[in-house]
Amino acid sequence: MNKSQAASPKQKHQLAEMTFVEFRERIAGDPVILIPLGSQEEQGPMAPMGDFMLTQAIAGRVAEAAEAIAAPILPFGYADYFRPIPGGIQLKPETFRAVLMDILENFLDHDLNRLVILNGHSGNYPLIDQTIRQVKRTRGVIVPCVNLWRLMTPAMWHELHGDFGPAAFAHGGDPITSVSLHLVPELMRMDLITREEGKGKMIGLPTVGLAGVRFRDVEVAAPVDITDRCTNGIAGGDPTRSSAEIGRQITDYIVEYCTAFVRHFATIDPTTGNGEF
Repeated sequence: MNKSQAASPKQKHQLAEMTFVEFRERIAGDPVILIPLGSQEEQGPMAPMGDFMLTQAIAGRVAEAAEAIAAPILPFGYADYFRPIPGGIQLKPETFRAVLMDILENFLDHDLNRLVILNGHSGNYPLIDQTIRQVKRTRGVIVPCVNLWRLMTPAMWHELHGDFGPAAFAHGGDPITSVSLHLVPELMRMDLITREEGKGKMIGLPTVGLAGVRFRDVEVAAPVDITDRCTNGIAGGDPTRSSAEIGRQITDYIVEYCTAFVRHFATIDPTTGNGEF
């Protein structure tokens, strides 16, 4: 078989797998580049701490479906409330912002402006917001961020969990537990699964998630750590209700949503900073 008869290589969608020649050829078509962000943190006693693996897998599927390119994931995020538990790796706020800005600028400096962040850790978002606003001000480029685990609507939660509904959405509950059962079942320890054990107090008031305390039925912000909230790393929800099938449905929905958004973003000019009316 001569070179003219050889099959063309399969198109790659993971930047880490490309040679620089392959990437140079791909960027001639001005593709959307996905910037996946995650976290290394406890997810209850039954799920692996590297929840960034889920975002990495989803980003790869979206890149292939949308003809985009997925950059390597940043596996560490801002998750200071998990610092009391060993094994987590949390970045300081200033470190996270600086690293994210460096990542974005490495593409922007080559006039690669179609960048979409796929964020797999909700705690990252306030710092992402600061960073993408700085990019808009200084570079004139709009970098949208899709917060993966907050894409499900209340109606969807009821469809997935019946009367339990949106209460299933919690740290140590879903979507992470079900998506992990779907994507990395071999890493799960369902023999260790429990429900939330204890609901802690701070300054004499019940904690609310990992954001604060409740006073007169209103949330007051406070520096709650996971160990202030509960004893087993499960801060709400009920992981015993999770399943691989629910995880498949959640994953399929997230991939479809992100694929549609990326395809839309590929059609617009990300350097248009003015509002549209």
